[in-house]
Amino acid sequence: MHLTYREWWALVHGIIFGAFFLLAFSGGLAGLWSLRAEWVTVEGLRERVRRLKIGTVTMALAAWGTVITGTWIVYPWYRSKSPDSPKSKLTADPATADWHTFGMEWKEHVAWIAPILATVAAGLVVYYGAALARNRTVRNIVLGFFVAAFATAAVAGIFGALITKAAPVH
Repeated sequence: MHLTYREWWALVHGIIFGAFFLLAFSGGLAGLWSLRAEWVTVEGLRERVRRLKIGTVTMALAAWGTVITGTWIVYPWYRSKSPDSPKSKLTADPATADWHTFGMEWKEHVAWIAPILATVAAGLVVYYGAALARNRTVRNIVLGFFVAAFATAAVAGIFGALITKAAPVH
């Protein structure tokens, strides 16, 4: 199997950063959900909080890596003015033109919200640390930011997969 330079960057953007994002989200979600004072010992709490900090910061960094590589590396190739560019292929067909408009608007603009929300969640985890086990309200707020970051990124990822399936960057 041979991948072009552009396909390698698309792989880094979608699979590498995307996979790190998904793994960090699943670990962070489980860690936040189970971070309750009545469920852990003091020693166990320290270790869980340490892992949670690493996981949430990793998720935020992966989200930033995804949108930065997508916006400034992969996206310009997608939007090329040539008639055989992925954008030209999708907008030429009336059946896919509207999906291109909606999907790419989401990916271009709304997807940037995911790393912002993930960074807020990571910042709150780092700031509050072990207090998250005792403060259910703050823990639920962090969970809200965390899940919203994932949902925003998931929609962008689905659009990215569908757009790449219909018109891959070569």
